[in-house]
Amino acid sequence: MNYDSLIERLLDLAIEEDIATGDISTNAIIPVHSRAVAEMKAKADGVISGLEIARRVYERFEKDIKWEPLVTDGTPVKKGDIILRIEAGYRTLLLGERLSLNILQRMSGIATATANYVKELAGTRTQLLDTRKTAPGLRVLDKMAVHHGGGMNHRMGLYDMIMLKDNHIKLAGGIPNAVKAARANLPLSIKLEVETTTLEEVQQALDCGADIIMLDNMTNEMMAEAVRLINGRAKTEASGNMNIPRLKSVAATGVDYISVGALTHSVTAMDISMNIVMI
Repeated sequence: MNYDSLIERLLDLAIEEDIATGDISTNAIIPVHSRAVAEMKAKADGVISGLEIARRVYERFEKDIKWEPLVTDGTPVKKGDIILRIEAGYRTLLLGERLSLNILQRMSGIATATANYVKELAGTRTQLLDTRKTAPGLRVLDKMAVHHGGGMNHRMGLYDMIMLKDNHIKLAGGIPNAVKAARANLPLSIKLEVETTTLEEVQQALDCGADIIMLDNMTNEMMAEAVRLINGRAKTEASGNMNIPRLKSVAATGVDYISVGALTHSVTAMDISMNIVMI
């Protein structure tokens, strides 16, 4: 899939939604040919994500802007740090302000949260995964932000990995039937993950040759037993009610991955401002 195309379509929709026929407030006041310099400033500590997308916003309105990022995506910043300077038409700066800030604030919020989780896992062998619990239409940007925060991206959508969850398994009549049907209809090159909730289901998924076994809403003790049972013959993913206070104890069970939906479904935007500093 062409993710660049998804981003372009997202920007099309965002511009139509926010700007439509034009910024009537700015156009009524600001002369057409006036130019200015604006700065974007971090108003909280965090990790920056979305600069390249913000640049694409502004380039929709003016091709010869002077774009001067002072940090890169994935960079930690402190409150008060200047992250970006833009020189462009005054009208252009105001036209793209809210849209670019909305993107930067959301993506930086996700990157910041991800970095906090990753920091908690430092020194362990367990890696942090995101999920499909993203804002509709924003998945590419949400997952990009997780990457900038130091996390790993799980499957992008329903099309790039087999994930057999409870409803698939129920309809198929059990894990063996579900895995057999999936393997019969899809290439072996596609990774196959099975959701399990008991040690019996873990054994079934292992016997069927699952590539990844999800340990869903299990206690730490049960996860540790599942890891011993699997013994490296499949990757393991801990899922369900994962939060920062619990991360180290879950990682101590030996799981390969911990997936956290809150990275993208409960976003706290990072506070970033834009101000005109020179006319």
